[in-house]
Amino acid sequence: MAMGYFNGKFIHSSDLVLPIEERGHQFGDGVYEFIRVYKGRPFMMNQHMERFFKSADAIRLNIGKTAEDIIAIVEDLIERSGETNCDVYMQATRGIAPRNHLFPNVEASISMTVKPFKLISDDIRAVGATVKLLPDERWQHCWIKSLNLLPNILAKQEAFEAGALEAVLVRDGFITEGSSSNFFIVKNGEILTAPATTHILHGITRMAVKEIALDLGINLKEQKFTPHELLAADEAFLSSTGLEILPVTKVDGQKIGNGRPGMVTVTLYEEFLKRV
Repeated sequence: MAMGYFNGKFIHSSDLVLPIEERGHQFGDGVYEFIRVYKGRPFMMNQHMERFFKSADAIRLNIGKTAEDIIAIVEDLIERSGETNCDVYMQATRGIAPRNHLFPNVEASISMTVKPFKLISDDIRAVGATVKLLPDERWQHCWIKSLNLLPNILAKQEAFEAGALEAVLVRDGFITEGSSSNFFIVKNGEILTAPATTHILHGITRMAVKEIALDLGINLKEQKFTPHELLAADEAFLSSTGLEILPVTKVDGQKIGNGRPGMVTVTLYEEFLKRV
């Protein structure tokens, strides 16, 4: 059953609960996290919690609960749902108050949902994904997992309408990340990904990729690279909670490498599956 949580109450996800003057609804004034649960266990939960609270601190939002409190709610919500393989979405906003740009003196509003997840199809994994390069038109603090995702949505939609699974964004001549993912290339057995600056989300699966590469003895550099370097790469792949690790074999109609998922990407994914 699709379950939800809103400010202390467990609800069905279709229940009407959002007050009209909730600041997430009116301003996008909040932060969120998206966590995948495998066999009843949230994957890399502590890392997700650390990022959730860092994002809240960055926008001066007092969540009003500890990480342990949030984890307990998540575990309760998963148990009530009866799901074992599912996605948990959570968000915290600056609360419910009459519309005013200034911070209100009210408690944060916390909501969550839990739903069964859908894995990327084996067909897509077998041939690799297509992506489209687009300008990175987001704000300067992409490391904050903010509710304000309109530029990401517009880029994702444009990519979809062009027949691509993801938009890969370019800022000042360098690739940053996907509209809802981190992005990597492989050249001569070495992995490159954009540095963890304010211009990219510090992805949890990105963190897992770094750890796996280290364990396997694969060199991984956090280093800027250009669209030209991408097109000359041997392999490319995306990472995110929802995509896990997904090979990219075509960019704007051009093949990457031999046009098939590469061995480095496949090996990383196999090791990722062992961890989950």
